[in-house]
Amino acid sequence: MKQSLNLNLSQSLTMTPALQQAIRMLQLSTLDLKTEIQEALESNVMLESDEGLGEVETPDAREASVERSTAGEAGNEIPENLPVDADWNDIYSGSAAPAPAPSAGDDDYWDYRQANLTSTPDLHAHLSWQAEMHSFSAAERDISANLIDAINEHGLLDDWSDLESRLSSEYDTDTQGVEKVLRAIQQFDPPGVAARCLAECLSIQLHQMPEDTPALALALRIVDNEPLECLASRDHAPVAKRLDVTLEELDRAIALIQTLQPHPGEAFSDHESTYVVPEVFVTRQSARWQVSLNAEIAPRLRINSQYLALIKRADKSADQTTLKSHLQEARFFLNSLKSRNDTLLQVAQTIVEAQRAFLEYGEEAMKPLVLRDVAEQLEIHESTVSRATANKYMQTPRGIFELKYFFSSHVSTTDGGSASATAIQAMIKRMVAAESAGKPLSDSKLAELLLDNGIKVARRTVAKYREALSIAPSHERRRQTS
Repeated sequence: MKQSLNLNLSQSLTMTPALQQAIRMLQLSTLDLKTEIQEALESNVMLESDEGLGEVETPDAREASVERSTAGEAGNEIPENLPVDADWNDIYSGSAAPAPAPSAGDDDYWDYRQANLTSTPDLHAHLSWQAEMHSFSAAERDISANLIDAINEHGLLDDWSDLESRLSSEYDTDTQGVEKVLRAIQQFDPPGVAARCLAECLSIQLHQMPEDTPALALALRIVDNEPLECLASRDHAPVAKRLDVTLEELDRAIALIQTLQPHPGEAFSDHESTYVVPEVFVTRQSARWQVSLNAEIAPRLRINSQYLALIKRADKSADQTTLKSHLQEARFFLNSLKSRNDTLLQVAQTIVEAQRAFLEYGEEAMKPLVLRDVAEQLEIHESTVSRATANKYMQTPRGIFELKYFFSSHVSTTDGGSASATAIQAMIKRMVAAESAGKPLSDSKLAELLLDNGIKVARRTVAKYREALSIAPSHERRRQTS
């Protein structure tokens, strides 16, 4: 075999650790970013939080402080007639959007969790305590323990037939004996617990109400004899006819049923209140829109000047190697954090520029916008825009919206233009809200009305938008008027 050496030229993309870190930080949510920053502060001696204590920086420290910026003359470089402004807190002078102060650390997070975590007694422990207070025999107490253990987190029993046969065989009793224990548990608190289906759960709760409760008898007839799916329809005339009652009587009974708890066990589960922290604030100032980052998710970090002064270029000891390694990691981290904030603010500013009509007039004025539009304007890749908008929110005078909310597909109009799918959904929602209760608008009729407004969409497209809005079909929205 003849051996030879060949020279080939090729191009390849290599992602450096710094680039990988920047990409990963860009797609982090607010909570994940806070965790990432806290871990960096704890593991890297070169990083410290800049809390504005008025310390005098050395020239080297001022050079290394990547995140710190000054107002200076930057504000004078921005023309007064810009419709949208971007603000990195102190990059230029002027009134910025109000932003919460940075978190104080783990103590504040612990206080937050304790304030928002609602702790309640365990459902099974609550039922077991009541079973101990009940006059069960030894065998019945064991059966009750098995039944309570089989109750799911919603407070209902699963696989009753298998459970009943197993317990009757295990404890040498008939099915009536197991049923007797079940009936006793069904009288425990919370009302409706240990029911075998939704109808039984509602029936148990109704039977525990005072006999003089208005519409109670009719509500029991509905729950015990009628399929509950019929209550989801707005056309109650067939149900009223079968039960031989008036629509007013039926409505009162249905209103009573709607006060019941279909999942009685949910009140006994811990839950944490969920809050959305916006990454971007948008405010109206005079004739233009102001865009600014939330200072809470963009805390000030800097290089620790004291440790920086300890670094000696010629020293290659272990301590010096560690300090130099931490310095390089800190600079990578600060650059990645700054890149993330810059990209997020630029994307948010582009979105606001494109959706000014929505901010001023509402959903029906939403413009078509896709990731490619923002990417081409900022000369970045679409994947970068996708990462910058994932799990991030914008606070506007119209409410808090996820950044992805402002993106929607194009729908052609009769005049050759395009309309936003979000705007069309808003129009459908308005039309349905104004429709006649006795003659609701069908999907075909909605398509005709949209065409009258210059928007040409197919009936199946209208159906898709209607379902996305959780609006029932026209035959389910129909309701007899008295």
